[in-house]
Amino acid sequence: MTAAPGARPTLTVVMCVYNEKETVLDVLRKVQAVPVDKEIIIVDNCSTDGTRELLQQLNGHARVVFHPTNRGKGASIRTAIAHARGEYFIIQDADLEYDPAEYPMLLDHARRTGADAVYGSRVLRGRNTKYLKYYYGVQLLTAVTNVMFGRRLTDVATACKMVKTDVIRRLPLRCSGFDLDFELTNRLCKQGFRVEEVPVSYRPRTFAEGKKIRSKDGLVALWTIFRDRFTD
Repeated sequence: MTAAPGARPTLTVVMCVYNEKETVLDVLRKVQAVPVDKEIIIVDNCSTDGTRELLQQLNGHARVVFHPTNRGKGASIRTAIAHARGEYFIIQDADLEYDPAEYPMLLDHARRTGADAVYGSRVLRGRNTKYLKYYYGVQLLTAVTNVMFGRRLTDVATACKMVKTDVIRRLPLRCSGFDLDFELTNRLCKQGFRVEEVPVSYRPRTFAEGKKIRSKDGLVALWTIFRDRFTD
């Protein structure tokens, strides 16, 4: 369901894309099929595998922004924030790890509770990962976040984050890479916004399938949590 011309959509779906030609169109079709009044913004982070050429042929099925250089996932999200018109803003990776069909559940929870942000937690349905060190790394980063900001979250590293657009625009986001996922949570917590979680399904992909995050990204995330706790 696409928002009527001139009307404010309920949801802005942001797809951050980098070298995802095998899955990006499948994900787009799944997003388009969700029965929510929405707009779709795709930010291509200078793909080199043919993804850009696929996106150039969409012909109005989504708004596409092409970065001229690879600036990172966080930079793609910040680009999309500037263009977003929806009441809520949700991040959708261009792989098949998260199911867009669960958007209505997140929206329903946000409206029932009045939450400023709703996260799709992979942990609330039990451990689901092919790489145990990443699971325990997420647990560590979540625990540190909870201690630093006085919260009781279960999965700060989830890529399924929905935030009121008016709220996310008020956050001083500066990160350009995967660390923005953590900076976003830090800023929400530090400014006192209400963050809720709901369980979501998760199909983790392997490195052979294109998984991009690495152990070093966890170290950067840890630094980001400490930096945001003790600085403005």
